[in-house]
Amino acid sequence: MVRVFVTQPIPEAALERLRANAEVKVHGDASRILPKERLMEEVASCEILYCLLHDRVDREVIEAGRNLKLIATSAVVPANVDVAAATERRILVTVIPNIVVEATADLQWGLLIAVARRIVEADKAVRAGLFPGSQSMYFVGGEVNGKTLGTIGLGAIGRAIVQRAKGFRMRILYTKRNRLSPEEETELGVEYRTLDDLLRESDFVVINASYHPGTYHLVGARELGLMKPTAYLINTARGPIVDEAALVEALKSRRIAGAALDVYEQEPKVHPDLLTLDNVVLTPHIGSAARETRERIASIVVENILAFLRGERPPNLYNPEVLA
Repeated sequence: MVRVFVTQPIPEAALERLRANAEVKVHGDASRILPKERLMEEVASCEILYCLLHDRVDREVIEAGRNLKLIATSAVVPANVDVAAATERRILVTVIPNIVVEATADLQWGLLIAVARRIVEADKAVRAGLFPGSQSMYFVGGEVNGKTLGTIGLGAIGRAIVQRAKGFRMRILYTKRNRLSPEEETELGVEYRTLDDLLRESDFVVINASYHPGTYHLVGARELGLMKPTAYLINTARGPIVDEAALVEALKSRRIAGAALDVYEQEPKVHPDLLTLDNVVLTPHIGSAARETRERIASIVVENILAFLRGERPPNLYNPEVLA
């Protein structure tokens, strides 16, 4: 049977479908990213690699896969897969459709509420025996209802955040490369601003831009300096969009009120100073970590693999030129 290596545990229903059609080996530790050396060892003895968004499948890993025929990733865009190297070897690369929108938007909104209302700090305090009282100033934070939200980027997740913000009666600003038509702005209930003006006016800045060379360090020291001292920055997009060192300095000096991050410049590494600050909420890139969403992701990846095993063109093929 064809051998499949899965880099971390996946939902059982999808795994059962896979095991019924292939010899499957799963790296059993879901708490840590598989080291590159171990990944190379496993790739050397399989025909299909089932990898997650965080797995870096570079040229060296691909070259280690002497019999590799398919790289089935659970990413929407395979940014961590060297697609060019795979294509040179005639290895198919499959992805998933963008089904993570609502789960990621839920997390982004949760982070926004958590950092503004200091929920993580308050939770730690209760567990440590600290209870300042129901009207104490000890955990005073920022109000969300009726404030101004600015989204950098207005793709699918940005639009999902707009819908959530409307429930909190927020004024909503946006910036993107191509401005919407007046009719679209009216329909969505959003106002266009340049990046600088959005940063100046917003109480909450949420990053929903895609990552590419043009958005590297899009938010740096200058941009953070434009924000209100009472404002918060939330990033669930990609870590390198924000200059992490500059953000640390802005948080340390209280140049901004706080930040909430699900993504980091050097994942899985996190800037050590972020770990010491109480005005930042940190999560380990869990935007799609909703049970139903993860089950759908795994089902789609497995269907890509099963289509390949049936000799069919996988439904979410990223490099179709391999079949030309």
